[in-house]
Amino acid sequence: MGNYKSFTEASGLPFDPVSVEPYHSMEYFEQEREKIFARSWLSVGRVEEIPNAGDYMLRDIEICKTQIIVSRDKSGAINAYHNVCPHRGNLVMKAREGNASLFVCGYHSWTFGLDGRLRGIPDEAGFPMIDKKTCGLKRASCEVWNGFIFISLAEPPDVTLKEFLGDMGELLDGMVMPFADNPIVLEATLQANWKVVMDAFSESYHVTSVHPTTIKDSFIWSGNPHGRAMEMEFLGLHRRSIITGNPGFALGPHQKVAALAAAADASAVSTTGNVFGGESMTVIAAMVEHPSINTIKADTWVNDLNMLFPNFHIDPSPGGFWTHQFWPIAPNRTRWVSNWYVPRPTTVRERFQQELYLANLAEIMVEDIGTTERVQLGIESGAQPHLHLGDPDALIRHSLDQAQRFINAPSVSAALKDPGQ
Repeated sequence: MGNYKSFTEASGLPFDPVSVEPYHSMEYFEQEREKIFARSWLSVGRVEEIPNAGDYMLRDIEICKTQIIVSRDKSGAINAYHNVCPHRGNLVMKAREGNASLFVCGYHSWTFGLDGRLRGIPDEAGFPMIDKKTCGLKRASCEVWNGFIFISLAEPPDVTLKEFLGDMGELLDGMVMPFADNPIVLEATLQANWKVVMDAFSESYHVTSVHPTTIKDSFIWSGNPHGRAMEMEFLGLHRRSIITGNPGFALGPHQKVAALAAAADASAVSTTGNVFGGESMTVIAAMVEHPSINTIKADTWVNDLNMLFPNFHIDPSPGGFWTHQFWPIAPNRTRWVSNWYVPRPTTVRERFQQELYLANLAEIMVEDIGTTERVQLGIESGAQPHLHLGDPDALIRHSLDQAQRFINAPSVSAALKDPGQ
């Protein structure tokens, strides 16, 4: 390992090859459905998405074959319900988001309140057996942490969200989330296992090969020629790392548009290449000052990777923060959703900077997800029954290990008591 700390050893895991079975097996996928996603706390959005009473949004949990209504009631509380009518099983709400005083099923107009209770039945006399107090929408457990809304499909969950997040939740608690009311959403359905897609965002070893003309020069330098992470932490089910960049990076002569944006306001261009309006830097500074962000206090800090089990990333950077969600659909199919939170531009200059940022972002993300379907094809060929993960892949190894431990555990509480460290 040379002068580098061995993160694999720090995780308590060996350097043994790992089976590719979890990346393509239907049997393993069914175990993930039953043991991981049906029992875990899952992030489904932010409170800013439903700010007012009656606001709601639909969230698909494909692997568990259900759709959830997440809504805010008249008291301001956030609730979650399965979007299924108890009459004939129809999906109640059709619009992906909106505001409603009642939830009305489009099949026979059964009506439910924001509290999920059954309020009205056309020709109610024809249903003498119905007790409206007990025949409402099926509730899913719902809790909020740092503005993120989590749901659990367990009936009931045997741990609270706070217990589930554990040390990771405590470390990040109180983190400022700038511009959380204004996400730029990127979404794609990929022909790859959800862990293949998640792995693509779990290491920086690929930067030289995958991003040679976009971000390589801002990451790679003689002091870190392979883009190694500077720190990793393994926190029970969860994990995190710190990524730094090239201290000598400067825009090249071919980057005329980026240079123009930087010249407009150099303070608005972060070391990650993110471009925001200058007025946003004060808000971002409040986020970066959190003691659990960039804990090594590197001057060339690029971003932190905070990976919450099973499928959620929160990544702060000097330019703001973003999230990734990796939703399994089938053993070789995933819905990837990434939210990039930016300020609302108030000037032409700020709008120009953001358009450049988003154009660069789209290109980088296409490069990242562009490898995933090729990886899946290679895995499914059966030519290589094992993956030979090295120290740059320590987060991936830990993720696979914790998923297996979670599957093997008789309960979530048992999994938390034996995190494998």
